[in-house]
Amino acid sequence: MDTISPTEPETRRATQEQIGNMAEVDRVQKTYGSGDSGFTALHEVSLRVPRGRSIALLGRSGSGKSTLLNLLGAVDRPTAGTIRIGGTDLSTLSDAELALFRRRRLGYVFQSFHLVPSLTVFDNVAVPWTLDRALTSERKGQVTALLQRLGVAEKAKRYPDELSGGQQQRVALARAIIHRPDLLLADEPTGNLDAHTGRVILDLLDELRREFGLTVVMATHSPEAAERCDERVMLSDGRIEK
Repeated sequence: MDTISPTEPETRRATQEQIGNMAEVDRVQKTYGSGDSGFTALHEVSLRVPRGRSIALLGRSGSGKSTLLNLLGAVDRPTAGTIRIGGTDLSTLSDAELALFRRRRLGYVFQSFHLVPSLTVFDNVAVPWTLDRALTSERKGQVTALLQRLGVAEKAKRYPDELSGGQQQRVALARAIIHRPDLLLADEPTGNLDAHTGRVILDLLDELRREFGLTVVMATHSPEAAERCDERVMLSDGRIEK
């Protein structure tokens, strides 16, 4: 039985107000392999992500940014320590519950867009509700309105390979926030875009974050993207440096 309701915004909002932090990472360690061949990607990392704020994860390749983002995104489990999102301790969830949690309460924006090539723009954005068999006529209207808001409504019946990189990222952003996630995770969201298009995407992300009260954690190498965030966290060799 599903233990995570798709329609509990008031309860979730009250819980978030009480705890203050949308995400809490406590002494998290992540080790791959074991024995002499083992590699520890994160060493007892602790982090608080205040509700409604944006945080940039910075550091060289191999510093632990992507590992931390994957753990916050519930696509991997820590070797030790705890992660709470919206008051939910992820370690208490089964694999099936974790998959449901990802789909209903998290949003993702990737460097490579990760749109479904066989689905139209409209259907890509509607994926979170389609998977829940909850795509009502009202929600269809919300998809159309968000596509309009992001300037790609005229592409609704097109497929991803018919769009430019900037248009694909707008669609990916719409998909990531259409269900109003507790936490939006962005992995190098401007990495595959030219400078001008990257700035446009960052502008849209800023506007939508404030408009919808989103909490955002972004892994990036871009100084401009990092400067737009409320806080910056530098990682080095799997540890928070500052």
